[in-house]
Amino acid sequence: MNSVEIKLVEKMPKLNNPIFIEGLPGVGNVGRIAAGYLVEQLKATKYADLLSSHFYPFVLLHQSSAVHVLKNEFYYWKAKKKGQRDMIILIGDSQSIDPIGHYEIVDAILDFLEKQNVKDIITIAGLSVGKLDKEPKVIGTVSEPEVIKQYSKYNIDFEAGSKIGTIVGAAGLFLGLGRYRGMKGLCLLGETAGLPEIPDPKSAEAVLNVLVKILNIDIDMSKLKEKIKEMDNFMKKINKYQDKALKELLAQEIEKGERPKDDELRYIG
Repeated sequence: MNSVEIKLVEKMPKLNNPIFIEGLPGVGNVGRIAAGYLVEQLKATKYADLLSSHFYPFVLLHQSSAVHVLKNEFYYWKAKKKGQRDMIILIGDSQSIDPIGHYEIVDAILDFLEKQNVKDIITIAGLSVGKLDKEPKVIGTVSEPEVIKQYSKYNIDFEAGSKIGTIVGAAGLFLGLGRYRGMKGLCLLGETAGLPEIPDPKSAEAVLNVLVKILNIDIDMSKLKEKIKEMDNFMKKINKYQDKALKELLAQEIEKGERPKDDELRYIG
């Protein structure tokens, strides 16, 4: 296979001025929780899978003995009333295990989105702030300064420049690379004390509360904790095998005399 392939599982939908929402695993799994819950509550329709050789090289086994390949999934939802937008929502099991893969995957997705006339992007991620004693804030970053005006009324803290230096992974790259394609982007970062292995329901809820206002939709938030429990078990399983696969990959590199440098960047979003 190519390093990145997007395979349709349903006919390509005809969407009217769709907005793209991305939520992949990362710090506190804030993006994955928020976007996954949005998909479930809206009963969005899956229409494509993204497969990549930049994901960890293993499959999970279900109790039925069927295999589950690590992938990202595209869903769509059509607006029901005035003031809403058609949506394309991306969720997934994993991000790339290497920097080149992040660029190749994001670039392939942007190609795919361009064909569907996407002009606006919202990405979701967690922002680790250490100990969090208060309700989490939602921090906003944008593809270009004028985008702030578009979202200024939604209780988003846009003083991000003084708080964070980088956004690692897809959430930031979609904004940075999408800008070159004329796409306007907003990244919603939920403050969290969590690590990738520890889901943060409060942060995900804070982001969702902002997101539903932007999208002008109503969803039932009462089932969020239940959804997180389901997702937590699945993501723990993935993290366990990703750690094992990483150790094996490192061992192979060392065997070949290609010992990685101590500061070599290895991350998942």
